[in-house]
Amino acid sequence: MIGKPEVYAVAGLMFAAYAMIGLFDRGRPRGWKNSLFWALLALSFLGGDALGDFGNGLLVIALVLLAGIGGVAPATKASTSDEQRQASSRRLGSKLFVPALALPIITVLGTMLFKQLAASGHAIVDPAQATLVALAAAAIIATLIALALLKQPVSAPLHEGRRLIDSVGWAAVLPQMLAALGAVFAVAGVGQVVGDLAAQAMPADSRLAAVIVYTLGMAMFTVIMGNAFAAFPVMTAGIGLPLIVQHFGGDPAVMAAIGMLSGFCGTLMTPMAANFNLVPAALLELPDRNAVIKAQFPTALLMLAFNTVALYVLVWR
Repeated sequence: MIGKPEVYAVAGLMFAAYAMIGLFDRGRPRGWKNSLFWALLALSFLGGDALGDFGNGLLVIALVLLAGIGGVAPATKASTSDEQRQASSRRLGSKLFVPALALPIITVLGTMLFKQLAASGHAIVDPAQATLVALAAAAIIATLIALALLKQPVSAPLHEGRRLIDSVGWAAVLPQMLAALGAVFAVAGVGQVVGDLAAQAMPADSRLAAVIVYTLGMAMFTVIMGNAFAAFPVMTAGIGLPLIVQHFGGDPAVMAAIGMLSGFCGTLMTPMAANFNLVPAALLELPDRNAVIKAQFPTALLMLAFNTVALYVLVWR
């Protein structure tokens, strides 16, 4: 059955390829540190289960140390010149969007198809991981489409992928680490601590105060943790369920939906959400890595204010 192990293996091989390419890049002094960083990340995907909790903990510490000493640096140059890219853009026009559009379309179709695939009465793809498997398959197919469309060497995706991942740097692993941190916080009872502190600080019978603390807390925890999904169990266990739902009788579905939207407001305001805010800046080769955040910040504040009002109005209807 195809599931997470196979998808993780594909990701691990990709990072291993980045490490190998970087190791043989003669234009980069001390490039071994950069290669070691991606090699360790590849090891976490390929052999994380075998390493165990202690081994993975040591691996994470090694990644942090490498990033802290500046071990991850941008790649030397692109595999094509600006003139070549401009000529390709003029030649292909809107066809350039075909690989990008293929990714979500194939993912959606694959998700629906993989849940139905079976052989001899057994599922071929793990139904619980159908979307993840479909996304991995879509990424591979979209890459093949891009190769055929652009007529580039087979090695081009790896070289350009390595250049992009080096431009993003250590922040590329933040989503993975912060999601794990959210789970650790939930198990450690951080939500209960937050709830106790909030109960002491705000009026006991104020619905408005509970809503404001919940929406602002979701945004703030997301800013700190970089992931609304990591912030959600903490704030919902501490504020959402005990106060808004159980104490004041609010609708849990409305609370959860608008609470997540409030967390996404925090996503727009933090460099910790690297895949949303730092990757676009790297893709566009912006001189200011925080340019995307600065552009989004006013919108995020307006959305957060709207979510707070909407939650107060709708959760008790």
